[in-house]
Amino acid sequence: MKYAPSIAFEEMSGSAKGVTAAKAKGRKYLRNRGYGKKTTTASQSTVKGIFKQLSQSWKNLTVAQIKAWNNLAQSQAGRSILGSSAKISGLNLYQRLNFWIIRCGGNAVANPPALVGVDAPSAATVQLTAEVFNFTLLSIPENVANLRLVIEASAPTSHGISNAFDKASAFADPFSVVAESMDIKAAYDNKNGAPSAGRPKIFMRYFYVNAVTGEKSADILKEVELGENNDPYDEGNQG
Repeated sequence: MKYAPSIAFEEMSGSAKGVTAAKAKGRKYLRNRGYGKKTTTASQSTVKGIFKQLSQSWKNLTVAQIKAWNNLAQSQAGRSILGSSAKISGLNLYQRLNFWIIRCGGNAVANPPALVGVDAPSAATVQLTAEVFNFTLLSIPENVANLRLVIEASAPTSHGISNAFDKASAFADPFSVVAESMDIKAAYDNKNGAPSAGRPKIFMRYFYVNAVTGEKSADILKEVELGENNDPYDEGNQG
């Protein structure tokens, strides 16, 4: 809630006793102080730890190495929050590629890798019941030596939710790419809890990562529901 202060508080700023003095469009006001959410999950801690490590290691690169990353970044493009292509810096590229190299069990590289590109995964079938949560790719590339499969998923949601792909997050380390069915129930349930009749829907996002270069493929989106026949061709969306 906001309160208009008297002229006696004209120069007041900052927070005290649960109240924050702020200014917007030339007008001063008081509002209840926000403390934010302090809870951090193990997954969030892992991600933050990796980026902290990379921010520190970037400072230890030589001038020539930093220049090489900046030069490579000029030929790459990121994705803005509005979905449009955006330029990225050498630091951005260094962090993006090395993040996935580390998540796949490798060590950060100081010199830019030779980028090879990564195609998106095939469609997949998902068996989701009270007892099992199996994920199977319909086909895999001929050479999967450097590829890892990342599967992200939302917590179980109700029938009324039509799109929660933005809530999908990793619940396990990157998987080896195999043609056989993968049992992901224990890992999923351990993080998100098991789906139920009241919350039967899960929004999934999966993609390939090159464990050597850190390159990531486009996302494949898939919505699945408890006990239903989850058609492998119902996703079709790439992010």
